[in-house]
Amino acid sequence: MKTSDYLVKANSKIKLSAYSTNNTSDIKSKDDAKELLKENIDKMTGLQDKLYASNKYSLLIIFQAMDAAGKDSTIKHVMSGLNPQGTQVYSFKQPSKEELDHGYLWRINKALPERGRIGIFNRSHYEEVLVVRVHNLLKFQQLPSELVDDKIWQRRYEQINDFEKYLHENGTIVLKFFLNVSKDEQKKRFLKRIEDPAKHWKFSADDINERKYWNEYHKAYEDAINATSKDFAPWYIIPADKKWFTRLVVSEIIVETLEKLKLEYPKPSDDWVTELNKSREILLKEKE
Repeated sequence: MKTSDYLVKANSKIKLSAYSTNNTSDIKSKDDAKELLKENIDKMTGLQDKLYASNKYSLLIIFQAMDAAGKDSTIKHVMSGLNPQGTQVYSFKQPSKEELDHGYLWRINKALPERGRIGIFNRSHYEEVLVVRVHNLLKFQQLPSELVDDKIWQRRYEQINDFEKYLHENGTIVLKFFLNVSKDEQKKRFLKRIEDPAKHWKFSADDINERKYWNEYHKAYEDAINATSKDFAPWYIIPADKKWFTRLVVSEIIVETLEKLKLEYPKPSDDWVTELNKSREILLKEKE
């Protein structure tokens, strides 16, 4: 499996219709994928420990998708082996009144991971060029009227690029995943939620209404991905009809990204070594 197959190169002009939703590359079975995922989680555990100890970089992982594409389950299964002390997950819902009284990146800034930590966004600032665009929600954002024109989306793409470049240049590695589910598979998953009492809480009647805007959402995603997939903050389009494959690809990309950082545990200074030796002697001299 080549993770570069899912990378959207900078300055590309992609169409989501050209991307498979059920591709499984060279992975022959679900069991094989589960075993490889387990290996990647083990690798991530060690890499996370070094990330936390070195305290230089942070990692921001962004998940965007149509409803029922598997964002929640991907986060659950891929991140299951990580140390909770070094990981934080934020799910961005409809903005509150307080949040609407600020620029749209205000609430994002508050949720960014600290150095040494992994931050996971279940939806993100990209909602501002997706659902806001599809449903024309700008009228609720209290913007000066002269700023609401036909160039506002392009300005927001530029603002997002500047924001993510700033993060990159200050030590935050940004990975963005679009989980690409088919409309047929989404229908099957909605029906499962309706038929299974344990999954009723996941379903909303609004989900059905949103399906009517499938093409509009795909156009908004294409425009956003084309405008904001950069070398410093790349987008990956991940097949999402088979959740076991989605999880494997995401884990593989995270491992590759962390390995490229060549993370190491901090090397002790001479003074630190001296203190360690003194502490060791004190402990050894203690009476049982």
